[in-house]
Amino acid sequence: MKRNLVVFSVAMILLAGCESLRFAPSENQKQNSWLHNRTAQAAAEAAKSENTSEKLRMLAQLSELQSRAFVSYYGVPREFPQADTAEEILAQSNWQLAKTALQESADRPDGWQLADNVFELGIGISALLGGVYGTKAVRFLKDAKTKTQALKEIIKGNELFKKSNTESAEAFKLAQMDQSAETRQLVAQLKS
Repeated sequence: MKRNLVVFSVAMILLAGCESLRFAPSENQKQNSWLHNRTAQAAAEAAKSENTSEKLRMLAQLSELQSRAFVSYYGVPREFPQADTAEEILAQSNWQLAKTALQESADRPDGWQLADNVFELGIGISALLGGVYGTKAVRFLKDAKTKTQALKEIIKGNELFKKSNTESAEAFKLAQMDQSAETRQLVAQLKS
């Protein structure tokens, strides 16, 4: 029963993928979030002082208010970029900071590394619990970790083979046709 629960949990993690998981905000992302708030503040002040339309002033004020949520979510940076004036805000370094933060925000944990970390965590917890069940769980998790590593190597090798031997790719796919739907889904998830 416990073994089935562990297998089910690991399978769910692997099948769910890492798309919904994200890294903690980096210092660049925190600086960019704070800089966004300063930019929105400056835009709201400029809209008000330049006597723009009521609609533009309200949009700028809403943007400034919304940007506070980003700073609260990401956290305050350790080091603040220069952003006292509109000229400082528009500095080339701040444009580069925004581009870097955008690139970092797209990063996701690697599924293989995540699975490996889950196994390591499970092994550590089982070792702490000790006893007969703890020892069995450690043995099971180490075995599952080894099998996961083997599966990773097989999938990488298959992908390399298909890329290197494009003329054989169709024959390779044909040879894999007898795989169950579950196996195909698992392999597709693990490849991405």
